[in-house]
Amino acid sequence: MCSPIYIHAWSKVACECGVKERFLLEQKKKSVLLFNYIILLVFSFIALFPLAWILITALKKKEDVFSSSLNILSGNYSFENFVYVLTQNDGIFLIWLKNSFIIAILTALICVSLASGAAFAFSRFRFPGRKQGLYLFMLVQMFPGVILIIPLYYIIRSLGLLNSISGLILAYCASALPFSVIMLKGFFDTVPKSLEEAAVIDGLSQWGVFTRIMMPLALPGIAVTLFFAFITAWNEFMIAMTFMNEESQFTLPIGIQTFIHEYNTQWHLMSAAGILITLPALVVFIKLQPLIISGLTKGATKS
Repeated sequence: MCSPIYIHAWSKVACECGVKERFLLEQKKKSVLLFNYIILLVFSFIALFPLAWILITALKKKEDVFSSSLNILSGNYSFENFVYVLTQNDGIFLIWLKNSFIIAILTALICVSLASGAAFAFSRFRFPGRKQGLYLFMLVQMFPGVILIIPLYYIIRSLGLLNSISGLILAYCASALPFSVIMLKGFFDTVPKSLEEAAVIDGLSQWGVFTRIMMPLALPGIAVTLFFAFITAWNEFMIAMTFMNEESQFTLPIGIQTFIHEYNTQWHLMSAAGILITLPALVVFIKLQPLIISGLTKGATKS
């Protein structure tokens, strides 16, 4: 039988070992956490540095853009570039802003309206050609959007909609609709069928199920799709450049190209215009952020 002295000694050694193991485990956790923070800071710097550089360039004068000085606090900064961009040519930039807003908002609304109905049908109904239709939508996404410019150009020209806002909206809807259908179908698939069956038993029609049950439950997915369609139309350049030839019909991505000349580029004005173009999209994202974050996770799995 062990004496109390030996038992006390072994207990003391075991306690010291346990404390040491816990200390080493906590140190390891802190080291991993510190490493993760360092990695996040590095990637955050890589992501934010171009934006900060554009903002600094937008606040500089033309002669200071290519200055070799790295001291950002010693420059002569002003908002003259922003004022010039907004007031040049009788405020043509504001006309481009209005065109972009109209095109982006209408594209997003039309695209979501059409895609939600199609996605609901693909999600809930079984009909001939259903799988082939989904495969076709996925197949379209495999090709770069530039390939669609020529056929879209001939279609829009045959409809007499070249150099018009309505023609550009039609082209953007055609480009964004397949991906929107696929995305919204994933959200509708997550809604339990028992809710739909209960609603039908209570007397709702299919249209009532779609508008009163499915659409509210899929609101996060609708927000994600709406933002996707809005950004697609807001940032698009190639199709707008091909279809528009009058300055009054330009969108912001085409308008910003006017600061690029044959022998020089007005980087200070381009940077100012770039900041102004980013702000509306940032506001839309902030407004839809809770729904977008929720929607990005809900559409990923089936419940």
